[in-house]
Amino acid sequence: MYTLEDVNKDKLPKHVAVIMDGNGRWAQQRGKLRMFGHENGVEAVNKTVESCAKLQIPFLTLYAFSTENWNRPQVEIETLMKLLVTALKRELKTLNKHNIRLRAIGKIDTLPEKAFKELNEVMSKTENNTGMTLTLALSYGSREEIKTAVQEIAVKVKNNIISPENIDEAVINTHLYAHFLPDVDLLIRTSGECRISNFLLWQIAYAELYFIDVFWPDFRENHLVEAILSYQNRERRFGKTSEQLT
Repeated sequence: MYTLEDVNKDKLPKHVAVIMDGNGRWAQQRGKLRMFGHENGVEAVNKTVESCAKLQIPFLTLYAFSTENWNRPQVEIETLMKLLVTALKRELKTLNKHNIRLRAIGKIDTLPEKAFKELNEVMSKTENNTGMTLTLALSYGSREEIKTAVQEIAVKVKNNIISPENIDEAVINTHLYAHFLPDVDLLIRTSGECRISNFLLWQIAYAELYFIDVFWPDFRENHLVEAILSYQNRERRFGKTSEQLT
């Protein structure tokens, strides 16, 4: 079984993003309600954050709740939001202990009042931390993010703040929810599903994708290490040839 010691610290991904999938199916396999899976998924979050912090990975982004998730049964949504509040309250001390800054991307103003308030409180109390940046994607959808950015840029063009010919990747990026994040180096998705699900579409342009057939509640340090080792064994060419790299 792999451990953190097996990772080459000189070739770490700068930004790891995770689509945490499979909580419901994990619970159903055990004859439990879906919420049992979400509750156990919190432990996987804690372990992953702790492992990434130990490796000193600068950025970790977790897909916690998508814009599409609002279409789930109301009782499940309410329970997920309660879990979020509980986890934020419980983990504040741990975040500060490990010098982790918490941030969020998405339409967070659509969260229930308690969740919105607790999220902002924890972000405020960790904003001076200088270690890893942990970003939660909440009420997040990448197409919505890009659409909003286009609308904001269009208004600025209309008001002669930006010239159309000056719109480049940097300008677009500054108008995204995730403007403070670097491009994703490694994207992990659990549960065996092999799709992106409207997550960080702009930021994963050159990401290495890693799909693992493990439900999120079972995801542990050795699985994270396997993903990072896979990343480290790949040749990242960014459009160049292998010969150019060497």
